[in-house]
Amino acid sequence: MAYSIEAALDSGQFSTVMVSTDSEEYAKIACEYGAEVPFLRSEATSSDTASSWDAIEEVLLGYEKMGKEFSTFCLLQPTSPMRSAEDLINAYQLYGEKNATAVVSVCELDHPLAWCGTLGEDYSLNGFIERRQDGQRQGMKTFYRPNGAIYIADIERFREDRFLYREGGYAYIMPKERSVDIDTEFDFRFAEYLMRNN
Repeated sequence: MAYSIEAALDSGQFSTVMVSTDSEEYAKIACEYGAEVPFLRSEATSSDTASSWDAIEEVLLGYEKMGKEFSTFCLLQPTSPMRSAEDLINAYQLYGEKNATAVVSVCELDHPLAWCGTLGEDYSLNGFIERRQDGQRQGMKTFYRPNGAIYIADIERFREDRFLYREGGYAYIMPKERSVDIDTEFDFRFAEYLMRNN
């Protein structure tokens, strides 16, 4: 959480840096690092079934009740601690240059999508990979995935259907070494390794 707060503050891109949490302990830590926590997250947006978009809507409504409205939001998930202030500056620059409705950070996939498939219950490889004339990696398209680090969106457009991947949305490409998205203990250890050796 602290890495995300520090990157946001150091970037100078935000009028408000806030943390949405249902934990008083985390709220205290967030405030110590310079973020604001004007209210705690509700039980409804803290459950395993709630989405980040639910939490964002709750934050926007909470600020509106306080008389504070925004035109744009930026979601910085704490599970992406490698993003930098420079990434945020560059992503917002892209947002402005493109007159975008959204910017989402992405990174290149490790392997071509053509080399990926699903397996049935018996683990048969039949149909796992489509038969192709050209199996050379160099001839394949480059594929990207959202890396979880930066989601910038125009609030009015976001509220239409909470979908960012459309005309008017653009990708901000980040290198793999700053695209670690911590979902598992392995991800955590890998992030620790990169931070120690950076």
